[in-house]
Amino acid sequence: MNVRSLISLLSLAAATTLAAQTSPAPTPPMGWNSWNHFAGKVTDVDVRATADQLVSTGMRDAGYVYVNIDDTWQGKRDASGIIHANEKFPDMKALADYVHSKGLKLGIYSGPGEQTCAHYEGSLGHEAQDAQTYAGWGIDLLKYDLCSFSKQMAAERAAHPDDPKAATKLMIAAYKKMGDALRATGRPILYSLCQYGLEEPWKWGPQVGASMWRTTDDINDTWARMFIIAQSQSDLAPFAGPGHWNDPDMLEVGNGGMKTEEYRQHMTLWAMLASPLLAGNDLTKMTDADKSILMNRDVIAIDQDPLGKQATRLYQHGDISVWTRPLTGNRIAVALVTASWGERNIQFDLAQAGFPSGANVRDVWAAKDLGHQQGIFTGTVRQHGVMLLILSK
Repeated sequence: MNVRSLISLLSLAAATTLAAQTSPAPTPPMGWNSWNHFAGKVTDVDVRATADQLVSTGMRDAGYVYVNIDDTWQGKRDASGIIHANEKFPDMKALADYVHSKGLKLGIYSGPGEQTCAHYEGSLGHEAQDAQTYAGWGIDLLKYDLCSFSKQMAAERAAHPDDPKAATKLMIAAYKKMGDALRATGRPILYSLCQYGLEEPWKWGPQVGASMWRTTDDINDTWARMFIIAQSQSDLAPFAGPGHWNDPDMLEVGNGGMKTEEYRQHMTLWAMLASPLLAGNDLTKMTDADKSILMNRDVIAIDQDPLGKQATRLYQHGDISVWTRPLTGNRIAVALVTASWGERNIQFDLAQAGFPSGANVRDVWAAKDLGHQQGIFTGTVRQHGVMLLILSK
């Protein structure tokens, strides 16, 4: 390696370190989003009630601090082009003040196109105005959804048939425009890209000011969809780290479409993947099982580990897989995962996980120390289930 290349690598490393230190997301963001449960029916009353529930249930103290309003809050622009909320949100500044009074943060939603996914007002041509409006209201996070901007991308492809990257460059420029606008407000607003993994945002997200970016199309409240998303994430580990996170979409825990064991697998995989943890359920109807999954402090600690390393697959054989994630303190988190409809015994070699002389093993979900283990570890995992371990010397 020549001197110039070495200097470039050192400069990039220094810039990445600085971005992580100044980012509003040194660890994966945690909170709640309105879409999975309320969709287009969310109101000011719902958001206030959710803020109250985050406090009373203990979720805020477990780390869930963002209260994010998704699509359908937008009203019309006035003669000056300034966006106003619709009748469902009579005073956005007062709402932000209320959320902040609870020790929480308020997120909002828009997109780079003329319209949002639900055909409400987008930010195209009004990026600087909207960013200033959000900052004035006291907004702490912006989710920026591609949707109708795909029309501009299609037109760009047609106009430049000899440039296969024309649409990609246009999309990156659009996301950078809002990123620059947010930064210009002087308010630390977490920037969340929602473009479904199109054009590999993990490669350019930090350059446009983003702290997180969607890596897949939408999740839904089924085990199959959740599992497919999780299995697609292993190759993206190099792109995650303090200040910048891969986002496989929101949590479905508590929405009723999966069994408890499947939700436990869901939570485990998202924690292993260093994913943002954004609950999407009705917090007034959580069961004890829901609470035990969403607020398990040891699982959350894995997700929030300051080392910021995303898990990778150690191996996969048929319907079983083993995932490992480095943690601070020379520890390793290990997830034994099965897609089987029956109980499975899953084995892995402790030496392959970095412990040739054996390790102290803790079963996280069982909250039980399993003692010092050597050689091959075998765990029994129920259908669509998971065993989550922490290995330490």
